[in-house]
Amino acid sequence: MLLGLWLDQPLWAIFAVLGLLFGLLSAILYGLSHLPRTRPMMRRLGAGMVPTYFTALATLLALLTGFVANDAWERQRSATRALQAERADALALYDLSLASASDMRNIRAALVGYLDAVIDREWPRMSEGGYAPEAGAGLRRLLESVSDPKITAAAGAPTHSALVSAAMALRGDRGDRLALSQTASDGTKWLTLLILAALTLVALGLVHTEHPAAQATVLTTFSLAMVMTLGLIALHERPFDGPLAMSAEPLVIARAAVAGPAP
Repeated sequence: MLLGLWLDQPLWAIFAVLGLLFGLLSAILYGLSHLPRTRPMMRRLGAGMVPTYFTALATLLALLTGFVANDAWERQRSATRALQAERADALALYDLSLASASDMRNIRAALVGYLDAVIDREWPRMSEGGYAPEAGAGLRRLLESVSDPKITAAAGAPTHSALVSAAMALRGDRGDRLALSQTASDGTKWLTLLILAALTLVALGLVHTEHPAAQATVLTTFSLAMVMTLGLIALHERPFDGPLAMSAEPLVIARAAVAGPAP
């Protein structure tokens, strides 16, 4: 729930929350290391520690960060491919309806209705993992128009088969798009990632308890690196929601081509 609330924030707020978390933890570590009451305890904890001691934590953090980043970017790439495939299959269906010798205005009208429903009704709901029944109904009408047995007699079996294949591919593209929009973010991987980052920050702070300037520099640079890295990954966590949500522009272009005057 907290992860979803964080990912719903605008661009500046996503980075601000991370900056606040790491800044607060860095300030606490620095204060504990140099306040008179807590300084002896922190120095005992850091006594004898060398940088190689936190290598295990840093390695785990790097591996998990790479895993989370790859998962987010792969979801973004899959969403892009699904959207472009849906656009391509809609245009292929339109081109096939024009290439046929028979009149297929009803197929083009059903295709326009489907694209309208997706753009106007379904796309806004995808940010919350929803869908539009109107788009499903439009797709069913399109499939009914394409499956008309009369097309085989009027346009030939090869053309009819190609039309059906394009319509079924369009149906599959919509299913892929909706599946990606309905995939919930895994909060456990983000929680583990933040805990590992915090533990690595603590280890870095303990190593430099004897040198205030060096400790402040290390804590600041590591915090900035984690804020930038985790913030960029978070922006790609949900391809159809958030500050960098994908646009329906490819389908808008397809609809303009399909709804225009037939050449």
